[in-house]
Amino acid sequence: MAFSQGFTPHPKISYASAAPTGVASEAEYLEIGLREPVDPDALRLALDAALSPGLDVLDAVVATGSGLADRIEASRWRVELPQVDPEVLAKAVAAFSAAEEVQVERMTKQGRRTFDARAAVIAIDVGVASATPSEASAVPCAILELVVRQVTPSVRPDDVLSGLRVVAGLEPPVAPKVIRLAQGTLTAQGAIVDPLDADRDGATIGGR
Repeated sequence: MAFSQGFTPHPKISYASAAPTGVASEAEYLEIGLREPVDPDALRLALDAALSPGLDVLDAVVATGSGLADRIEASRWRVELPQVDPEVLAKAVAAFSAAEEVQVERMTKQGRRTFDARAAVIAIDVGVASATPSEASAVPCAILELVVRQVTPSVRPDDVLSGLRVVAGLEPPVAPKVIRLAQGTLTAQGAIVDPLDADRDGATIGGR
């Protein structure tokens, strides 16, 4: 691992668009600086072995182009809403989609901030739950599927839920389960491309 210069050296590691606290993710990315070239797969295995169970390193590639921050334009999210009727969610989503803007508030490091949660949402839909979290078929579970563009300030799934409350009064009775499914470059068709694709044939010193 390479370290920065100065009186308090730090490991050269950076996270691109890290998921918010309390959110699950299947698509997190980081960049690390190395002192010398290493085999990417050997690095992946070493990192994976050092992490706690449940934190899995799936791939490592040599950096060849721009940084990860320049390649992550949007994220795909799945939000499970136990005890919310899918039809109720569908009506809230329709109201959110029809709105030109949806102002929400969130506490930030700079204090409470108001911003538009609608403009960053590229796609929003109601999915189908294959099972309820409680494993009780009588308990409904609505699924919210989102594609959200990376903007400043960032629009998170909880901001979209706040927006659904603003436009339709949707109040989930229990905490939702939020999972990031993918993040990366956004195509004109709305698909998300793995940001490591451009590096997979690279051969320069570095690592991701």
